[in-house]
Amino acid sequence: MTAKQHIASMLRWWDHVGVGRADLAVRRSCGAMIWHHDLSLDALPIGWAKAENVRQGDVYIRPARGYPWPLVFLDDLPAPTAIRVADKYDALVVETSKAGGCHLWLACSRVLDEEERYQSQKWLASQIEADPGSVSGEHLGRLAGFKNWKRGGPWVNVLDASLHGRRWCPSLQEPVQHPGDGQSATPVRDPVNSQTTGFDSSESGTEWGWVCGLLEAGFEENRVFEMLVDRAGPRRGRDVNRYARRTIKEAIKHTSGIGRRMEAC
Repeated sequence: MTAKQHIASMLRWWDHVGVGRADLAVRRSCGAMIWHHDLSLDALPIGWAKAENVRQGDVYIRPARGYPWPLVFLDDLPAPTAIRVADKYDALVVETSKAGGCHLWLACSRVLDEEERYQSQKWLASQIEADPGSVSGEHLGRLAGFKNWKRGGPWVNVLDASLHGRRWCPSLQEPVQHPGDGQSATPVRDPVNSQTTGFDSSESGTEWGWVCGLLEAGFEENRVFEMLVDRAGPRRGRDVNRYARRTIKEAIKHTSGIGRRMEAC
């Protein structure tokens, strides 16, 4: 693939699993960090990032802070390990360099706030021997399709962008398993088919979970509406406003019901 295709592959996978907004950052050779916060994926200043990369700036990305996302991050995995995980789960494997190993973005069966992502990443890193120092919950990863100047300039490439419809289930804290492990007595649960999670991997199902997570996190209804219209517009076309209103209405009922059930406990 070309550099442009690696960028597109990574952003397309993020969008598919439910991450529609990102923070983009460049660390210049002088050490200064230049930020672009909370942008939709199609609004990221890729041309600017390319120009910075040519001048030996390193290009980083993360899901935008302040939102719940169905994604966790692991750093410094050997490529064979990361690819085996991607054979089992919906996961994005980004090779940062031969020496530095891979970043793994692992799709989850539900959205997680920043603290939940931190706890999940900390636990996963201890299970799979990833870098324990890269588990903050808001950690930056490298954007594929750019050169890694920290390592002398090798290209950062997408090695795998799997979409099996099987996601890691953080609420069950299931061990990340991959074909050939044969060493865990804990059965692997399928979040897609599990009656306990009821996860729907379709576009509308992913958006439903995302909207519920935003409402539960305290985002105002009007702001959630704007974000859903922005996210679903290319797919829903002229129907997007009706779709967004109906989705949010049902999500409010759902999240209100959860609140009442929790108060009754």
